[in-house]
Amino acid sequence: ENVDALINCVSKDIGFSQGKPVAAFTIYKCLLHWKSFEAERTSVFDRLIQMIGSAIEVIDSAGSSGATPSRKPTAATSLFGRMTMGFRSSPSSNNLAAAAPLAVVRQVEAKYPALLFKQQLAAYVEKIYGIIRDNLKKELSSLLALCIQAPRTSKGSVLRSGRSFGKDSASTHWQSIIDSLNTLLSTLKENFVPSVLIQKIYTQTFSYINVQLFNSLLLRRECCTFSNGEYVKAGLAELELWCCQAKEEFAGSSWDELKHIRQAVGFLVIHQKYRISYDEITNDLCPILSVQQLYRICTLYWDDNYNTRSVAPNVISSMRVLMTEDSNDAASSSFLLDDNSSIPFSVDDLSNSLQEKDFLEVKPAEELLENPAFQFLHE
Repeated sequence: ENVDALINCVSKDIGFSQGKPVAAFTIYKCLLHWKSFEAERTSVFDRLIQMIGSAIEVIDSAGSSGATPSRKPTAATSLFGRMTMGFRSSPSSNNLAAAAPLAVVRQVEAKYPALLFKQQLAAYVEKIYGIIRDNLKKELSSLLALCIQAPRTSKGSVLRSGRSFGKDSASTHWQSIIDSLNTLLSTLKENFVPSVLIQKIYTQTFSYINVQLFNSLLLRRECCTFSNGEYVKAGLAELELWCCQAKEEFAGSSWDELKHIRQAVGFLVIHQKYRISYDEITNDLCPILSVQQLYRICTLYWDDNYNTRSVAPNVISSMRVLMTEDSNDAASSSFLLDDNSSIPFSVDDLSNSLQEKDFLEVKPAEELLENPAFQFLHE
């Protein structure tokens, strides 16, 4: 009966207290009081997992039914914020021992049902993380296809772009990317998703941007031009500005994920390429690019503005020699990058990012405080 009351209460979106999810905190207090963590057998964890699973199914079906992108992240991020904080519902002696004196979090000997609950929670958090990240990637995918090649006028000449894009510029595609990044960031912050997870979402998204732009550059000769390099460079400057404004707390190392496309663009826009030696290219200009990638860019490059030359023939020859030496290594023969869709965090990352003292002022669900069976929540 008490479990029913708890489930009915936390099934609703009951918001946050002191930036912490009321539902997760209330569940934790109840499970602790009922000694559920120490129980050899209990059905309460199954009930909670069933409730969370049903909520995720709703999010999944909304995604597959073609709901608008602006609607999808809100439900997912709301549940995400409530669940990621919920790892305190599954204490382990490692990360809770130091917090015992605070009395908010208590050290207990968790039995199998509680440990299984923690594993299931982790799987659900990973699933929601994947939904949010992949929704953002999907939203950016069509925009990135438009951002790799500079728009042209009806006469065929490239539209010039400055350091920053105006509203009426042909480069609104880059601005749309910034808008998508900002919209999701606002939603994640409103739902108090831990910054460690926000960093992971954006770091992986910027890695995806790097892969898409860089691979397009290496596959399409029309993209390997001086003017196109200027266009993409201006767009990358907007992404750098976004990282600075979002700060490391949320952007993490996102800017570093763009190294391949940044270095490739740096090569496209440098003047007098024929004077650059192979060592200067590999050590100074493009140290992260492989020989295969450099060869591809150098041989595809053409100047649609000033008709300048690419690198000198002896530089190309040096690359060919090195590529021949590497030809036995299958891994080195590919010049394209692969997108990484792994889950880049563990339960411990989440646990370590939460400070127990932050929960001292958190209030449990008001609805249950009025129920005589839940008077212990006042403690």
